[in-house]
Amino acid sequence: MTRDPSHPPDTASKMVVPFGQPHFGDEEIEAVTAVLRSGWVGMGPQTLQFETELEAWLDVPRVVTVSSCTGALFLALLSHGIGPGDEVICPSLTWCSTANAALYLGATPVFCDVDRASFCVTPETILARVTHRTKAVIVVHYGGLAVDVATLRRALPPHIVLIEDAAHALGARTPDGARVGASGNLVCFSFYANKNISTGEGGAIALADPDAANHLASLRQHALTTNAWRRYSHPESSVGQMKLHELGFKLNYTDLQAAIGRVQLRRQAEFAAHRLAIARFYLDELAKKGGFKCQTGLGGLDHAHHLFVTVLPDSALRRKSRDDIMRRVRNRGIGLSVHYVPLHRMPLYHTGVCLPVTEELADRIVTLPIGAAMTMDDARQSLDALFDEIA
Repeated sequence: MTRDPSHPPDTASKMVVPFGQPHFGDEEIEAVTAVLRSGWVGMGPQTLQFETELEAWLDVPRVVTVSSCTGALFLALLSHGIGPGDEVICPSLTWCSTANAALYLGATPVFCDVDRASFCVTPETILARVTHRTKAVIVVHYGGLAVDVATLRRALPPHIVLIEDAAHALGARTPDGARVGASGNLVCFSFYANKNISTGEGGAIALADPDAANHLASLRQHALTTNAWRRYSHPESSVGQMKLHELGFKLNYTDLQAAIGRVQLRRQAEFAAHRLAIARFYLDELAKKGGFKCQTGLGGLDHAHHLFVTVLPDSALRRKSRDDIMRRVRNRGIGLSVHYVPLHRMPLYHTGVCLPVTEELADRIVTLPIGAAMTMDDARQSLDALFDEIA
């Protein structure tokens, strides 16, 4: 039977409570419609305005939007001169983009362990992996819990670059009360479909140095000195300007995405309050059940609550494996997930390193659905399914 391409299969309908479903409403639809009607859908005025609004919201001097957080991490390392022969330390308990950004540049990702309570890197776990070839560290604010990057910066040798993978951490705050993004480091965000701001795809780099920001803005569009919108809206600016002095890339954001992002940014207080309510509901119910261990900071105002990760009870794991429990829960239509399969166990990275805490967590953690599009009844159904399968 030939399938009508205008009606793709609704695979999401198999999930009663999907993982990470974005929360879009009429305002996002109207914003996209306005961009379509404008005739300009590439990087232009909406993108520039979104960057300005993000700068104000994060309280940072500059934000440069890009096509993904992967692209942001790549450009961040590239702009610091990372290349062949260099080592970049990052956690193994992360998505592959964190390590792959180093591989793209010919550098070597070196995996470090995490703290058992926070699931994040610490100065101790990073310093244990520093060598004379270490040129950068990528910190992951896992799940939405902010790492104390100021303390880490003081612990690191001054020549080592500190970059932040804040894909999970939009809205999180560091111990000094500042939003993640305002540290002065290159801080990389994600606007992927399941993130706290969702524009389908996309990312951004927050930073303090205006010259570095201008360089990144050039690199994202083939290293041109003027972007396409400038050339369109100010035709005289393109005369004699098409001269390339370095290799650039096609990593720009678009106005279609930015139009959604601007609405989503205005809704962050609403989204954060709902995520917090779900997180606190989970914490209360898991405490009543007993045996579960959750990430430090969950349920607090400084956590971004992008993920709700918990360690399954010993009693449950004596009867079934974590993967078996997850399959059973997912078969009931609940989007239980795992963040993550450790990278150092994967053949791509060719490492025999032992990371005991990461390995202990890896076979025991699950991620419960959490998001602004969920209802509290969805949260209850998710827990009921999990509790049934570990009984």
